[in-house]
Amino acid sequence: MSELRPCPGCETPSATKLDPYSRDEWHVATCDTCTLTYLRNPVAYEALEEDFAWEKTYVEKKKTGGSTGLSPAIRKLRQQFGLTHKGKHAKMGAWFNNGKVLDIGCGSHQNIPEPMIPYGIELSRALHAEADAHMRARGGYCVHGAGAEAVWDFEAEMFDGVLMHSYLEHEIDLMGILKGVFRALKPGGAVYVRVPNFGSINRHVIGPKWCGFRYPDHVTYFTYATLRDTVRRAGFTTHLVNRIGLPVDDNIKVLLRKPQMAA
Repeated sequence: MSELRPCPGCETPSATKLDPYSRDEWHVATCDTCTLTYLRNPVAYEALEEDFAWEKTYVEKKKTGGSTGLSPAIRKLRQQFGLTHKGKHAKMGAWFNNGKVLDIGCGSHQNIPEPMIPYGIELSRALHAEADAHMRARGGYCVHGAGAEAVWDFEAEMFDGVLMHSYLEHEIDLMGILKGVFRALKPGGAVYVRVPNFGSINRHVIGPKWCGFRYPDHVTYFTYATLRDTVRRAGFTTHLVNRIGLPVDDNIKVLLRKPQMAA
């Protein structure tokens, strides 16, 4: 177990522990400066790669619970209004200009629809092998490693778009990944981010049993305000995708933009 770390967003060393959410040995706290909530003693990348790999902790979470609260009703409303994954995929072509797209924390899933060319980064060895085979068949490839390190293996301004779907809450080196993505993205390029919504009504009602808590692989818990502040430090502008339903949504969905460079 590591020592208590400073804030991953602004590097302030002091934070206020949130006892109701600090289960077992895991120390969840809110930064005393920027108010970002995060896990102060995350495990090393090596442990996330094997002992706490996503596919293992997800199954364990399903077994042990985590209350859904209002979530089923919210999902039903989203389906009625067409706010589904299918709808999101339909928008991706416009967001990313149907070009080269990097999926960070891609797992084994096929998140990038044709005609876009898929690239990926995956920490889990088992999931990486499957993703790499799929992406190479479509002209891209997947790199094995931690996101904040592996993103620098790609050329600068290589991608039209970047996908971080249920990823950023897992990344220990928060500013490292954001700065790496900014470098790898073309000017005017977009990044789709989906993270658990720590500011949701559901979390306030359910408290420690909220479905967004996962120990120890969720290392940062964002509200829209703290997410917007954090990505601004890396140079991005922010557009909130689920603006209408945000207060009752267990997730925040945003589109980040890298500004066009002056000619």
